[in-house]
Amino acid sequence: MTATAAPPVWAAFGADAVAAADAARRVPAPPAPGARPVGPTPSADAARRVPGRPPGGRPLAIGGLAKLSTCDWPGKLAATVFLQGCPWNCLYCHNPDLIDSRAPGRIAWADVLAFLRGRVGLLDAVVFSGGEATRQDLAPALGQVRDLGFLAGLHTSGAYPKRLAELLPLVDWVGFDVKALPENMAQVAGAPGAGPAMTASLKLLIESGVPHQIRTTWGAGVPTVSTAAQAESVLEWARAQGAPNPVLQPVRPDGTRPQFRAPRTP
Repeated sequence: MTATAAPPVWAAFGADAVAAADAARRVPAPPAPGARPVGPTPSADAARRVPGRPPGGRPLAIGGLAKLSTCDWPGKLAATVFLQGCPWNCLYCHNPDLIDSRAPGRIAWADVLAFLRGRVGLLDAVVFSGGEATRQDLAPALGQVRDLGFLAGLHTSGAYPKRLAELLPLVDWVGFDVKALPENMAQVAGAPGAGPAMTASLKLLIESGVPHQIRTTWGAGVPTVSTAAQAESVLEWARAQGAPNPVLQPVRPDGTRPQFRAPRTP
């Protein structure tokens, strides 16, 4: 669902395009329990938080980390945290390893926080993606990210309207995937009720006033959105819901499952 594919686990903390900055700024170790997190104007309860676990929440199951992204939040330099688990099973998903909600996380939240502390002043934002990021107990982690001075972004397909409603006051931007017309969503997502959930979530987002981008993936092999005419019909529906400038993004076969790539292979 996301603009950036989750990196392999062995690459999650490897070299990246901002490695030169690391030479001058070593990534600090997580602070001792009870220490105040490093960052601009932390909130009053920051010192009481337990490093490595979002305060008041369950540990995040994190499947990957992109240390630098210029496309997951247009116009921002961001780190993208890929959360494990999604209730939908889209054929063309280019992060299929993140779908299984039973799979354990592969990166500790404490390690992500340590990395982010070393990026204060270098990155603009942190984007939580997936999988479906709203499946997990995300609100406490959003607070920690903001305590460090970063903007907080969210990628979602709208699978959980009630959870999205709780998170919207805590984020600065949302990338929302409208995967298909509502009547086709059960087929595309492999889940009954996907259409009403997406519709309700989109309405919540638009009414919230939170800055956002509405996007639809299309191209050969994408169920019900494989042609330009089908893609335009989805955009027209999104505009009718109040989305002023929905955009199209071409499907990316890299990272998808063999059954999606097979028709493309000569």
